[in-house]
Amino acid sequence: MDRVSWQPLALLLLAAVAAVASGTEVGYDDRALVIDGERRLLISGSIHYPRSTPEMWPDLIRKAKEGGLDAIETYVFWNGHEPRRRQYNFEGSYDIVRFFKEVQDAGMYAILRIGPYICGEWNYGGLPAWLRDISGMQFRMHNHPFEQEMETFTTLIVDKLKEAKMFAGQGGPIILSQIENEYGNVMDKLNNDESASEYIHWCAAMANKQNVGVPWIMCQQDQDVPPNVINTCNGFYCHDWFPKRTDIPKIWTENWTGWFKAWDKPDFHRSAEDIAFSVAMFFQTRGSLQNYYMYHGGTNFGRTSGGPYITTSYDYDAPLDEYGNIRQPKYGHLKDLHNVLKSMEKILLHGDYKDTTMGNTNVTVTKYTLDNSSACFISNKFDDKEVNVTLDNGATHAVPAWSVSILPDCKTVAYNSAKIKTQTSVMVKRPGVETVTDGLAWSWMPENLQPFMTDEKGNFRKNELLEQIATSGDQSDYLWYRTSFEHKGESNYKLHVNTTGHELYAFVNGKLVGRHYSPNGGFVFQMETPVKLHSGKNYISLLSATIGLKNYGALFEMMPAGIVGGPVKLVDTVTNTTAYDLSNSSWSYKAGLAGEYRETHLDKANDRSQWSGGLNGTIPVHRPFTWYKATFEAPAGEEPVVADLLGLGKGVVWVNGNNLGRYWPSYVAADMDGCQRCDYRGTFKAEGDGQKCLTGCNEPSQRFYHVPRSFIKAGEPNTMVLFEEAGGDPTRVSFHTVAVGAACAEAAEVGDEVALACSHGRTISSVDVASLGVARGKCGAYQGGCESKAALATFTAACVGKESCTVRHTEDFRAGSGCDSGVLTVQATC
Repeated sequence: MDRVSWQPLALLLLAAVAAVASGTEVGYDDRALVIDGERRLLISGSIHYPRSTPEMWPDLIRKAKEGGLDAIETYVFWNGHEPRRRQYNFEGSYDIVRFFKEVQDAGMYAILRIGPYICGEWNYGGLPAWLRDISGMQFRMHNHPFEQEMETFTTLIVDKLKEAKMFAGQGGPIILSQIENEYGNVMDKLNNDESASEYIHWCAAMANKQNVGVPWIMCQQDQDVPPNVINTCNGFYCHDWFPKRTDIPKIWTENWTGWFKAWDKPDFHRSAEDIAFSVAMFFQTRGSLQNYYMYHGGTNFGRTSGGPYITTSYDYDAPLDEYGNIRQPKYGHLKDLHNVLKSMEKILLHGDYKDTTMGNTNVTVTKYTLDNSSACFISNKFDDKEVNVTLDNGATHAVPAWSVSILPDCKTVAYNSAKIKTQTSVMVKRPGVETVTDGLAWSWMPENLQPFMTDEKGNFRKNELLEQIATSGDQSDYLWYRTSFEHKGESNYKLHVNTTGHELYAFVNGKLVGRHYSPNGGFVFQMETPVKLHSGKNYISLLSATIGLKNYGALFEMMPAGIVGGPVKLVDTVTNTTAYDLSNSSWSYKAGLAGEYRETHLDKANDRSQWSGGLNGTIPVHRPFTWYKATFEAPAGEEPVVADLLGLGKGVVWVNGNNLGRYWPSYVAADMDGCQRCDYRGTFKAEGDGQKCLTGCNEPSQRFYHVPRSFIKAGEPNTMVLFEEAGGDPTRVSFHTVAVGAACAEAAEVGDEVALACSHGRTISSVDVASLGVARGKCGAYQGGCESKAALATFTAACVGKESCTVRHTEDFRAGSGCDSGVLTVQATC
């Protein structure tokens, strides 16, 4: 490079370096965040870094940006980063700096929610179980032990991100930070208002002492708001919510795009129309920053799911599904909304505004004016009728029920939340030669229970029945309670165990005599099972198992697990009276299973001789406490991979040593009223009466389990290991890929464009429906209607063999068809 051309480039580089060094200034006023002196209207979405993999992050963030998002929001996961006190994990999916650098590289902002209590349906709400080992500890109250640990971790995270220059003032992407989480929901239920108030004010002071250079927020802190934070809203709707102070902007930190799933529940779906309705009303009522919780839900890998009884899938019906696929029409309908809102940014954040109720509080016109321009919103909160609204310019607009129309010039409707113009995608799971061959060759190994069938070789003994979380430190789902006693002669009894759950196995003299798990919600239960004792020493071994720890509620950390207090007793079968109360016997304790200590899931070379079966062998099925292993080839292509575990009971699954999470396909989802009806109109509810748009009733709560592509190796054998706790049949396990199977779209008026797209490089193989008015059915299975041969021919020519296509609806599609005017509906197969 010659000197003349080098100098301008060098000056540009120096200017860029100086800009980064100077960073971005973030403040706020009553209308919005102010970034480098400009008010900004911001759309954000939650993507939790440990619920995906580092290899997935760039694609997820790219899709978020292409969907019209400005920022990515994430919690920080204390018990993931500090699983044992002062032992830290910032590797792999917990590499938080790498995650924020990916956000920065995409040219997006970031919102850091440290908490460090996070709820999030995450195990123990993100708080480490080892906190309970510290004397004088009271979670989330004004006490030195908790505040010291909380400040230590918060400072660790802040310093780590400062070192990487991740805050906006350093040139990084982080424009907001959050301390605590939804404390206002519980602080009046903690039985100590003074301590709660002192704690939340201490949180704010501690946070501001960190000098991160960006504002601090507190969500759901609508009472006792500290003076140096912004309080924000969480919920399905936040249009009627306003911050406590008049000098701070209206921010929505969690707009719930769906709902989490429990093992006993069907799948929740929140319609694209209802989410768009909520967002449009929020910005109609002076909103400035809105975040989707979740934009990508992901997977609760390992033992990270909370609850109890939260599934491994954390799909959340988000715009990006669990595997990272675009969920249509939700993604596209919201993207269209974002584009319209961004076009109005200046007038919404600087203009004067006037709200006018149109004869009823359910119908409101909001007009923003700035200089000589105006913009209007018309909201119709009636859930059963369309309304006609006449604006002050004389124009009348029909607004569908439960919708918002947006008119950027107060003349023409650019967007209505109830009118979807993007495609609907039906995702399919494809087995067969494109993935892996059926009939995996399984080998098996029994879990070594023998060391636990006596009360010897425990970690310690105690003459009482202890609480499981405090005893095990939550280092395993499993805790053994074991005791022995002398008995004269042979006799039959009922073994009675009272436990706080979540699951219990009982062994007497080495024999499995009973198993019971609690229903979701009522975790205290009693197990009674017949037992026979012999003369001499008898051994009772009780294996208690947790299935995710509670993550929300006042004093949630005090919810016990295990056989705490008992009683454990032997009941005389004739008199039905207590023959022996063993509650205060000498109990031996040990957490975990032998296979966990041996790390059987890693398939170590020195353990391979312990496996039986294989290519030509047979394996036992429906056998509890059994390990299974098989090898498989990586499915071809780039489509997401899932394992179909139908046929298994309950346990844990690994692929190449990576823990995919707990599985429980034998647990069938309840039949709920919401599975029989779905209408976007009306308030969406996830709890209580009035639920709707549920799917999967009377089906396995979770059948498919995500296997990230980064967990599997192309061109060489991959190993799946199962620990089958309850007993199941692994020979039914298979692998699938997930992609768009059918794509459907509509055009309401002539001139509208119809866009169709497949995914992951697949092309449209056929156009199956091109109809003016569809009589019944849904995408992928449309029936009836008036077929237009001209439309079918046009779409076939334009789309077949292509990954995507766009065709404009014309009068020619009606000509000669004999069809009355109607909505053009097109369905294609990928």
